[in-house]
Amino acid sequence: MHTRWLGRVEYLPTYEAMQAFTAERGRDTRDELWMCEHPPVFTQGLAGREDHLLAPGAIPVVRTNRGGQVTFHGPGQVVAYPLIDLQRAGYHVKEYVYRIEEAVIRTLAHVGVTGHRVSGAPGIYVRPDDPGSHALLPQRPMRREPGSGAPAPDFAGLGKIAALGIKVSRHCTYHGVSLNVAMDLEPFTRINPCGYQGLQTVDLFTIGIQISSDEVSQMLSRHLSATLTS
Repeated sequence: MHTRWLGRVEYLPTYEAMQAFTAERGRDTRDELWMCEHPPVFTQGLAGREDHLLAPGAIPVVRTNRGGQVTFHGPGQVVAYPLIDLQRAGYHVKEYVYRIEEAVIRTLAHVGVTGHRVSGAPGIYVRPDDPGSHALLPQRPMRREPGSGAPAPDFAGLGKIAALGIKVSRHCTYHGVSLNVAMDLEPFTRINPCGYQGLQTVDLFTIGIQISSDEVSQMLSRHLSATLTS
């Protein structure tokens, strides 16, 4: 998988470039991983509801074709866009999401932070009051009885540090995952993050980890390359 380092780039042309790459790629096109950062922007998923945009103000809103609701991108956040042929890779969408989340968890572990999954809510979460705790969450995904519905997501005691939204076209992925490093978190208060009212959003800086976005980007890209191609 080839990694492209895009730097800070506007969201909309990057989104359009991902669409074009996916539409034009052939059976033998090499998979790519695009690493970047965006100026402030709200992005809305296909199922996004207008009432989750509380007060966007001067920050632009871009409607997209990814899954999920509304989120925020801005400086100090690492964004990764894997462009993967899942048919060639040999796994399905649910496994793909799991592998992306696993790469984020491994990245956080490098800086002493324990990342967690929450049942029914894609992305990675941390305990802001005890970010290094390895204790299992009662909200973690667990095996359910056949026919039972998924429980409502429970974010008690948690903050979201990584958001995930993807699109699959002709077995090929685009969009991806964002990991908050050291950013202005105020814009998250202008939305219901990922469609959840009152969901706390955190970054590494606010939980006591001082590290550059470049360092985190390098680590995340390595772990994504490993988990998505193994």
